[in-house]
Amino acid sequence: MASVIIKQEICRTLKYRHPWIFSGAIKRIEGTPALGETVEIYTESNEMVGRGAYSPKSKIAIRMWSFEPKEEITKEFFTKRISYSIESRKKNQIASAGNSFRLIFAESDGIPGLIVDKFADYLVCQFLSAGAEYYKKIIVEVLQELMPCKGVYERSDVEIREKEGLPLISGILAGTEPPELVEIEENNLKFYVGIKNGHKTGFYLDQRVNRSLVAEYAKGREVLDCFTYTGGFSVSALNAGAGKVTSIDSSGPALEMLKKNIELNNLDSTKSELIEAKVAEQLRKYRDMGKQFDMIILDPPKFIYDRSHLEQATRAYKDINLLGIKLLKAGGILATFSCSQPMGEELFQQMISYAATDANKSVQILHKLWQSPDHPVAVNFPESSYLKGLICRVG
Repeated sequence: MASVIIKQEICRTLKYRHPWIFSGAIKRIEGTPALGETVEIYTESNEMVGRGAYSPKSKIAIRMWSFEPKEEITKEFFTKRISYSIESRKKNQIASAGNSFRLIFAESDGIPGLIVDKFADYLVCQFLSAGAEYYKKIIVEVLQELMPCKGVYERSDVEIREKEGLPLISGILAGTEPPELVEIEENNLKFYVGIKNGHKTGFYLDQRVNRSLVAEYAKGREVLDCFTYTGGFSVSALNAGAGKVTSIDSSGPALEMLKKNIELNNLDSTKSELIEAKVAEQLRKYRDMGKQFDMIILDPPKFIYDRSHLEQATRAYKDINLLGIKLLKAGGILATFSCSQPMGEELFQQMISYAATDANKSVQILHKLWQSPDHPVAVNFPESSYLKGLICRVG
């Protein structure tokens, strides 16, 4: 097995067990490890730190499998880690509510680069790192043994794999191929999920708890749901008794799926208006019309992937929140989110403050929101905390 020697000044930080070692931290490599192959990590004083997966093309050269020098990376290792992840969800009724939830959340569950979502009787996987790809066959075997299912489907068609020197791929890995639409349950509601063609793995499970809480404010209100995708928030609001829900998304197919989800739950479609448009443009149209709402939900896609674009992304977040605040009636409710990891909670709240000032409105925070507990945050890996949100009252 090849060995990687880490620079002495970096070794001091390894005691905090952050699972990433960047290429600049490497003193030298002894041997010729292949892409994704396990390597042993040593200090310059020849003290073994643990084992990790080697990725020569990525800035993150090593993703640590284990900080226990005696722990080998075998099928038994993955069985132990995956079993713990599954059992931790099963024991947490919030994390495993319904029939769909995240089984494995990459570094947070000690398996860097691996995402596994359960959608009813199917498992959907993303192998996002060279190490996860290297052990794909073993991982799929273990998943089938520990979580019997109709099929295991891969959605590794995301650009982050290119940074690892891996191709973008998707397709069936085991069992039977899922249908075009899989029906799932969440918060006593039903949703269709397009496992094979939807965003990421098909549905945003990280908002499950938030959808339920936000919906509690929707009863009797006229709601505007922006970036609705397939309607997680819209359907929840209608089910909670919203007077009307207007849903905006730039994707026609996503809105068609929302229409199906409304029908699936036997909700009143006459209280639903679907608008295919770019959200910022539509919000400006409403502003110019003098249109106002009782409640606005802003759940945009990721605006930023690295800190070099943080300032630009913050302006983009401020712009849509400024428009949203202006469109709310006095006493209206704003539920606003960011899934951009580089934007921390403090900056997010500060951005809302600036938007409120520019809108000449008072804003009170009623709830601070986070990702659902099936997306746990490892304290040694703060990067696993990415979703933040606020429910606010706008004066």
